[in-house]
Amino acid sequence: MLLSVESLVVCYGKAVALKEVSIQISDGEVVSIVGNNGAGKTTLFHTISGLIRPKSGQILFKQNMINRLEPDEVTRLGIAHVPERKELFNELSVKDNLLMGAYLIKDKQTIAKTLEQIFTYFPILKDRQNQLAQSLSGGEQQMLAMARALMCQPKLLMLDEPTLGLAPMVVGEIGRLITQLSQGGIAILLVEQNARFAFALASRAYVLHTGSVVHQGCVADLCEDRVIKQVYLGT
Repeated sequence: MLLSVESLVVCYGKAVALKEVSIQISDGEVVSIVGNNGAGKTTLFHTISGLIRPKSGQILFKQNMINRLEPDEVTRLGIAHVPERKELFNELSVKDNLLMGAYLIKDKQTIAKTLEQIFTYFPILKDRQNQLAQSLSGGEQQMLAMARALMCQPKLLMLDEPTLGLAPMVVGEIGRLITQLSQGGIAILLVEQNARFAFALASRAYVLHTGSVVHQGCVADLCEDRVIKQVYLGT
């Protein structure tokens, strides 16, 4: 098991944001986490990334506990987090944004090789590499945020709402990239409100509601569940 979150409890003051949440993901697997706004999806990602300290429970990555690590230490272990707001360096070029993602790598040859690999995944970024990040379209900015995270050569890529606000054609391209990355051996933990998109890509999924996992299992089974159909798939 690559990542195992066990009985995680997270609080904001007296408010409980996550209640005994447990999830798992293996190497190269795509696992989706769906739920409405306020369900706790982003809180879960922030806790795994080291941005929030849990009240209880544990987070194991490659069987090592990472609960108390700082965000840069979590990244160094092989976990990359693409936040919902992308958080690009808008005044820097596309290439400089990508190089910022490789700040933990010291070998210049490794950085250059990784950059070329990234350009095979995202050829549009190679064409745009000298443009400012702020000049890109919404879909291109999402690709840049994903590509920057991949520059640190992660084993696990966490994507928070990667399709939010994007045109259907771009959503399809993001889905194709996620599949390609997982086939290359990178595990993808995908947070999405768009349950159709999330279920189409994942082998397994978890449904969060007000901080708790209320449904989990293989996607094929979840798609046959009456509640999932009505609430999340609109059928």
